[in-house]
Formats: sequence, structure tokens, C-alpha cells
Amino acid sequence: MTKGVGGLDNNSMLKILHFILKLLAKAVIKKYQPRVIAITGSVGKTSSKEAISVVLKAKFNTRAPSKNFNNEIGTPLTILGQQKSPGKNILAWFWIFLLALKLLLIKDKVNGEAREGGLGHKNYPEVLVLEMGADKPGDIKYLTSIAKPDISVITAIGPSHIEFFKTIDNIVKEKSSILDRLNKDGLAILNNDDANLQKVIETCQAKIYSFGRKEGSDVKISDIKITARDNTYGTSFKLTHQGSEVPMFLPYVLGWQHAYAAASATAVALYMEMNLVDIAKRLLKYKPARGRTNLIKGIKNTWIIDDSYNASPQSAKAALDILSDMPVEGRKFAVLGDMLELGALTEEAHQEIGRELVRLGIDYLFVVGEKSRDIARGAKEAGMDKDNIYHFPFTAEAGAFLQERLKENDLILIKGSRSAKMEQIVYEIMDKPWLAKDLLVGPVVK
Repeated sequence: MTKGVGGLDNNSMLKILHFILKLLAKAVIKKYQPRVIAITGSVGKTSSKEAISVVLKAKFNTRAPSKNFNNEIGTPLTILGQQKSPGKNILAWFWIFLLALKLLLIKDKVNGEAREGGLGHKNYPEVLVLEMGADKPGDIKYLTSIAKPDISVITAIGPSHIEFFKTIDNIVKEKSSILDRLNKDGLAILNNDDANLQKVIETCQAKIYSFGRKEGSDVKISDIKITARDNTYGTSFKLTHQGSEVPMFLPYVLGWQHAYAAASATAVALYMEMNLVDIAKRLLKYKPARGRTNLIKGIKNTWIIDDSYNASPQSAKAALDILSDMPVEGRKFAVLGDMLELGALTEEAHQEIGRELVRLGIDYLFVVGEKSRDIARGAKEAGMDKDNIYHFPFTAEAGAFLQERLKENDLILIKGSRSAKMEQIVYEIMDKPWLAKDLLVGPVVK
């Protein structure tokens, strides 16, 4: 076993460092008392985080993680203003601790107060927008013990990580625990269309703002369409609150899930006394994070829907809806990798995706990885021509094969779990591969 400082093994040392990180993050929260907006859900956390932060930055000094910092390390690092994890680098950990102590010992400017010490800190934010993920029971409780929410947002709940939770009810219990530590004057912002959240909505003790397409939602979404304006694809929809309605068009943003992200951001901003018109103007600046249904120009004048960041049954069906709805003259390809952490649901969940893409009329299916064979099996059993189905063990092979078969105006959806590294296929068929570092979710083999 590898030894660390003072004869401790590396795992023990990291546990100690994580504990210190937690204490420092809690101390910084206590000192500066920012408003904490905590976001959780099985899908849509990052999109909601991006939408909320882009809207609030118009009025408040706001911080949100630039990466997928939503666990016991990433959340406190965000609180401390760090954008990179130290990993196993002990010196980097101590440097972060020194910066945290500096925040605690020297008064930074808060809400317009005069700065003390004059040592040039950036102003500590008035608002922290924090993602809170849950890979296992107890994760949400741990994260909210660090940063007690003023506003809690639950986007949607599905079977992600069900391998560790066993049942959907357990996932609902874990995710909804983000409401337990709301401040007494806090707000719960909940997806009114999610059947898994209906009991949570009925029993929640906090004030609720709901969002969704359902009648009675505080922020109602309607008329969601993928359209093209001035040769630019995007998503149009309407947002309504207390009789006021604003039309929205998000260029280069695809899918109903982004309308939901915009609605959750609208609910937050309304509660924080922004008006609907100003909120709508700010949402025009919204861009999804990398690998979340980003529209990228492909070779041979094609279009790529890059949804390579991650995959669950819920998000895969949403991505297939986008592929089906997008108006193009060419053929439609679904290029899908394995979906992981589904436990006993793995085989059936993959087959259901295969059946769904046939129902939606997708022309071609490329699958990558071992578990994804069940997507192909489901599609074949649902009636897709076997000559339109291809399986590959590796992404590079799939990308090279796909290159040869694409024609002008084709549309390609690329999606899979993070470990599938489906961005490699995006790289193989994107029109400007030299922009990969700026556009794709992870590094690629060039």
C-alpha cells in the first residue's frame, strides 16, 4: 500500500484532506453568507445551472461551477472559488487551503460593504449556484450540510445510478432530501410535469414555485418547437407567469429540456425580484454546457447533435425526440454508446431505446460498446432493417465508418455515458476538428 505524509496511506490522507476542505467551505459560507441555490435531479442539473447563472449575473455577483463540480469535492471547491481539483497532489491541496484561509482572515467585499485589508480579492459572490449530484444514498445530505440552500431546485427524477439506489422511490427520497435543509424562508422550485415529483410537491412544507407544461404551473412552458430562423437552428417556446407571456428563441440550443432549464431559471429570478422581460433578454445568452445537445457543423454539410456528455434512459429518449423533431432534408442517424449504472434494468432499458428510435422513424442506428448491443436488438425486433444497424466495439472505428456513409444534409445524434467517450466520434465527423478543444466535452485522440 502506498504511503503518504506521516506514514498514512493515500486513501486515509485524501479523506483527511476532504474533511478539511469541507470545514473550510462551511466556514467561508458562514462568514460571507451568500444566497445558496442548490440544484439536483437525475437529468438537467447542468442545463438548469447554466440558465440560472446566466440570468442572475445581470443583477447579482454570481458564481457557478464551470465544470461538473457537483460532489463532495467539487461543491466545496466551487465555494472556495477553485475550478480545478487537486486530485492526489498534496501541495496543490495545501495551496487551496491557504487561499481559503486568506478568504477567512481577510474581509472581502460583500453586498456593497467596504473591503478590509485591501489585498485585492475578487468580491466574494452574493449568490452561489451549486449543482448537487447523488451517486449513492446520503450524498445530498452531505452536500447540504456544507451549503444550506436558500433555494432548492429539482429538475427531474429518473433511474440514473439505480444500480446503487435499487428503486426509483429511493432516488426520489435522496433527491428530495435537498428540501430538508431549506432555510425557513426558503423556496422549492420543482418540475410540475415529473410524475416522480408529484408526491414531493404535495408534501413539501416550503414555499413552492413550480414549472412545466401542466396547467397551474407557476412558470408555464408552451409551444416548444425546434425551428430554424435566419438559417440558424434553435428551440422556440413561450413562458407564462401570472398572465404575462414572453416568446423565446434559443439559437443553437436544441430540445425541450432547455426550455425546462429556462423555466427553472425564470422561477428563481422571479423570486429574486427580477421581471419577466429582463429574464427573457438574459436567457438569450444561455448556452448549454459542452456535450449537452450542442449543435455542431459536420463534414459534407451535415449537422451533429453532440449529446456525448452522459446518457440515461430518460435523457436518451429526450435526445431521440430532438433528432426526430429537427427539420432536415437528409437522413437521421442515432449513434449511441452504452448507458451505465442501470443495474438490473440494463438490458431492458437499452432495448427500450432501440424500440423508441424505430417508433420515431430514425433511419440508421450505430451502437458502440457491449451493452449497446441491446439497443440494436431492440431496434431490430421493432422492425428496423438489419442493414441499417451497425455495431462497433470502439469509437474510432465507428467514426471512420460513419465518415464514409454521410451525405449532405444528414443529421447525426451522438450520445453515450461519460466513460464511453463518444466525443471521439464527434471529432471524427466534425467540420472543423481543430476546434475540438473548444467545443467537445473531453480530450480526443488525434
